Amino acid sequence: MIAVRDACFSGHSLTAVILSLSCFLPSCLPMGRTGENKWTETVVTRQGDTALLRCYLTDGQSKGAWLNHSSIIFTGSDKWSADPRVSVVSSVDSKHEYSLQIQKVDVTDEGRYTCIVQNNHNPQSNHIFLSVKVPPKINIISDDVTVNEGGYVSLICAASGRPEPTISWRHITPLAKKYESGKQLNISGITRDQAGEYECSAQNDVASPNTKTVKVTVNFPPTIHEVKATGVGVARSALLRCEAAAVPPPAFEWYRGSRRLTRGHGTDIKTLSSRSVLSMTNMTQERYGNYTCMAVNKLGTANASVSLLPPSSAPYGNSSSTVRSSACLLLLLSSLLCLF
Repeated sequence: MIAVRDACFSGHSLTAVILSLSCFLPSCLPMGRTGENKWTETVVTRQGDTALLRCYLTDGQSKGAWLNHSSIIFTGSDKWSADPRVSVVSSVDSKHEYSLQIQKVDVTDEGRYTCIVQNNHNPQSNHIFLSVKVPPKINIISDDVTVNEGGYVSLICAASGRPEPTISWRHITPLAKKYESGKQLNISGITRDQAGEYECSAQNDVASPNTKTVKVTVNFPPTIHEVKATGVGVARSALLRCEAAAVPPPAFEWYRGSRRLTRGHGTDIKTLSSRSVLSMTNMTQERYGNYTCMAVNKLGTANASVSLLPPSSAPYGNSSSTVRSSACLLLLLSSLLCLF
């Protein structure tokens, strides 16, 4: 109270009143009180935005002051706060406006603000509660994970925001399957169809959802979808193709009977991800026969066989029968012409 007494003696009556009020403001000006001391409004703003808490003087002779809880921010045009974000503003249309502006609002700015207007030594107080909302932000998400088919996967996603955001998951596929909301997504007995990217979405009513993804890789043993051979004649080139699905991608091996084939002497093997092609140049009779494709990864092995045979030299019968058929056809056409 020494500060109050000194202020009164110095003639700064408004400052003395403010200091007096600040000593017992929380108890003497409770929320919801009516009359001279009352809550006028709640101002809701978003973190990072500029908040404007409006207050008006009754006339040109009135003095104003702003308090935050029991701390003085402004008395008249004198700034008591060291915060550079805070200022008093007035509009062109209202000479009596005495509003408090806070730039780049943060959650620490949330709380009660009081505008005190002194008119003829009769202070009146308006109380404004500043509520700060925060957009959702994902702070933690699981790293990419690899699991064997049939295994168990647990994905974590944590986010912050005000109000607290809701968390939802979806599998990024053409069907975009959604899962129940929650920070943790658990998948047991996972299948190869459930591999891919999973999107975590954090959402509240402040801004657009914040999303992040985590990749799930599902390992499974090889499965051969197709093995195919193209028959060719002697001295020509032959191709055999083998298609397999596996994660991780399989290694391929080719066999003729029980003998494993390698590159060289007119034989070449090319592999690209899930496909292997065996090519042979200058075919001989000894190269025809049964070929086996084998696909291998760390989880298992699959194989499939195909026969490589020379093309038939007379697929529609021998040459003499073909000549006789042609002669008969010509004779028939001649007989029909004679009838006309």
